[in-house]
Amino acid sequence: MRILFAGSPAIAIPCLEVIAKSSIDLVGVLTNPDTPKGRHGTPQPTEVGEAAEKLGVPIIKPHKLDGQTREDISALKPDLLVSFAYGRIFGPKFLTLFPLGGINIHPSLLPKYRGPTPIQAAILSGDKITGISIQKIALEIDSGNILAVEQILLDGTETTASLGQAVAVKAAEMLPAALAKIAKGEQGTPQDHSQASYCPIIIKDDGVIDWNSSAVKIDAKIRAYNPWPLCRTIHNGRTLFILEVGSREWGVGSREEITGKIGQVLGIDNQCGIMIQTADGILTVTELQYQGKKALFWKDFFNGARDFVESILG
Repeated sequence: MRILFAGSPAIAIPCLEVIAKSSIDLVGVLTNPDTPKGRHGTPQPTEVGEAAEKLGVPIIKPHKLDGQTREDISALKPDLLVSFAYGRIFGPKFLTLFPLGGINIHPSLLPKYRGPTPIQAAILSGDKITGISIQKIALEIDSGNILAVEQILLDGTETTASLGQAVAVKAAEMLPAALAKIAKGEQGTPQDHSQASYCPIIIKDDGVIDWNSSAVKIDAKIRAYNPWPLCRTIHNGRTLFILEVGSREWGVGSREEITGKIGQVLGIDNQCGIMIQTADGILTVTELQYQGKKALFWKDFFNGARDFVESILG
């Protein structure tokens, strides 16, 4: 079986490496084009592209999946497409290049959270369980038959970064069995489309904190938008990123008696961090960062921001 792997971010690298180390023929990697990064804007490959360079396999980096791209891929004579976080929709002409079709690794329990941001959606919703589905690629996004599925238990402290790392490892463990099913001609189990839900693209402005929300919801948002776009607010005209939250025992003990204006910095809790009033409960934060400055543990931040207490954020 000859495989073309499609992916772009680091979450896909363990799956790429599993294929490369197996007896399967990895004929090439499809990834997004290089993008300018750093102070000088030097074009840099995607994380999958960089990994593919080390593996020494052919790499295709098209701006769009047009006729020329299809010709380049056809020349590799692939049998199967394996996709994980590539970031583009595959059309019918493209999928005809693969006699065995394609499979996609999706970090949710499909049909829940179809779309581009299932990890963030699970955190934002406060889910106790999420998972990974390996599905056959269909023309409708994330609607294909399920070949393999695994659950992941959540404890309410996960960030998109940490959960993404767990997904990357688990998906690589699941992939060989799914590929074996394809080799045997298995078609998988159809999804119940009536139960489908969808998650949208995340934009930078989604990271703005609304202090009129509850402490629980703001905490989930901070975790869901780490590492991007990061949650932010305004302090004395400066953009301030809130990176990590302390205790999640909302309103416990003496804090239950504290009331302030919404968005007001109430003071510090030596065990939990800086306390901020929300519409429902006190949020304690442990890591903060002014835009253009380095991230600081709350005690170090507090020592350099003596005007912080009693200020109103947002």
